[in-house]
Amino acid sequence: MNGHATFVIPAMTAGIADPGGAPPRAGERRGQHRVERVMGTVVTIDVRDPGVDPGAVDAALAYLHDIDARFSPFRPESEVSRLARGEIREDECSADVRHVLALCEDLRRTSDGYFDIRGHRPDGRLDPCGMVKGWAVEEASRILEAAGANDYAINAGGDVIASGGPAAGRPWRVGIRHPHKADRLAAVLAVRDRAVATSGTYERGEHIRDPHTGRPPAGLLSLSVVGPSLTWADAYATTGFAMGLAGIGWVARHVGYGACGITADGRVLWTAELDRLLA
Repeated sequence: MNGHATFVIPAMTAGIADPGGAPPRAGERRGQHRVERVMGTVVTIDVRDPGVDPGAVDAALAYLHDIDARFSPFRPESEVSRLARGEIREDECSADVRHVLALCEDLRRTSDGYFDIRGHRPDGRLDPCGMVKGWAVEEASRILEAAGANDYAINAGGDVIASGGPAAGRPWRVGIRHPHKADRLAAVLAVRDRAVATSGTYERGEHIRDPHTGRPPAGLLSLSVVGPSLTWADAYATTGFAMGLAGIGWVARHVGYGACGITADGRVLWTAELDRLLA
């Protein structure tokens, strides 16, 4: 639930950046660079390892298309839509759908109900998007790794996996967009083997609601989460944003995860985990 709020900075220096990333520049390793629309957003895959079979990138993108077909609440024929309409039972769904719904239920319990795949929507319909995209991209990254990719970045509409680096000795630089100025950065992170996800009101307006009140949360314009897993960085960003200002501290209680929040009055707050990553 992001909307291009987080992105890989193509030139490895701060400045105005293409949210989708860009092919390698002079002096950087060249591999494969693909951009494709899937899951209702733009997905960029940038593989810097030489010799990785292009078929692995094809397979990763095909996997994301398959997940979209089965999980999208906006496609009437998807498993999730059919489940929401009561046409099938949860135990009749595929193993992937059952697995993701179980992850969602676990997080609902451990977040005191702030992550609720029905409570985030005004109409109360089943919508696991706050978990699905990060999980799907992380699963797709394993297809690349099985083909020998170690240095790559995937950006799926603001959900970023940054593995290894773009060049020897360099980390990936990931920008967090300013909430009111599309050509400005609120922060730049230098990351290796990390995932970054942002939730906020950048592109889709007030689409995340506090399930306890049914109203948009107050206090934050955006919340970015960094950690070892994109599945949980994405879900924690959604959950923490629904909590408002308290969400920054809630994210920090999870080992290995840090948060950067931009408040409604324009302050940038971050947790100790992010201190060593700020570029």
